[in-house]
Amino acid sequence: MDGSIESDLGFHRLVGHLANNDLVRNLEIPTKKSLPPRYKLNVEAFVIFGATGQQGGALVTYLLNHPVFSKEYRLRGVTRDSSKPGAQELAKRSVEVVSADLSKPETLPPVVEGAHVVFSVTNFWDNASAEVEQAQGKVVADAARAAGVTQFIWSSLPSIEKETEGQVTSYEHFDSKAKVEEYLPDGTIRLPYAWTDDLTLPYIDINDTGKYLGPALRDPAKWNGRHVLAATAFYSLKEITDTWSRVTGKTVRCSTLDELPPSTGSWFEENLSHRNPVVGEVGYFGPSGPAELRELHAELDEELNTWEEYNL
Repeated sequence: MDGSIESDLGFHRLVGHLANNDLVRNLEIPTKKSLPPRYKLNVEAFVIFGATGQQGGALVTYLLNHPVFSKEYRLRGVTRDSSKPGAQELAKRSVEVVSADLSKPETLPPVVEGAHVVFSVTNFWDNASAEVEQAQGKVVADAARAAGVTQFIWSSLPSIEKETEGQVTSYEHFDSKAKVEEYLPDGTIRLPYAWTDDLTLPYIDINDTGKYLGPALRDPAKWNGRHVLAATAFYSLKEITDTWSRVTGKTVRCSTLDELPPSTGSWFEENLSHRNPVVGEVGYFGPSGPAELRELHAELDEELNTWEEYNL
């Protein structure tokens, strides 16, 4: 397997270049009463599409025989027809067997509901259509993401068109899988704000609230009628996203205007999702905000938690 793992807000993918794929059809979800007795609440659901095919079947066998994974996961095998002998054999091996139709997106949510991991594989030759395969691969990914699946595994192939720089365009059964791979999250956390890197915002660890009141409690007369600006520091958006990226190991950035949906003119969109001219030009606490914050910090007798420490 030639694979790579990427993530997007908890949604992970493992793209494996594999062959001999299977497709799934029809939907029959068993009730909780029909689940095999080995299922326990403290194990995670692992959904395997094409469970009676070569790839899916091999993965089922591997997981069932693994000394660790067999205890960590309960398997839900998705196949074309759960009444066929191959599917029934899986059921005898303590696999929950279900069926689904990839051409009917509305049938997929029950299949992936509650899953921790989803392994998805399609068969190009079942329809011999790149358009159909791409649609099927995308709807499974969409259903998995909507269900909050932690890890999504897509059985992919390299793009021959890209590998040959456009010289070979006839390998649709490769390129269609690669296009589904491109559809998957690229590991970037994109904030829903079109703010520029130089915009500065005051950040505070809410647990530090009491620390800011210390000076006023020690000298009420001095601080009578004055503002107490509570913030660890004014951080630029670049400092915020760079720190977040470093701590989480994921790329974090703001959106561009082109990446945001068309504005409806709402207050939120005009003042929050887009750069607010007041905050950008006047400052969050006004022009004197940074100086006032420095004055307060000079009188604090306790260390404040930084943005980086807050994220650790």
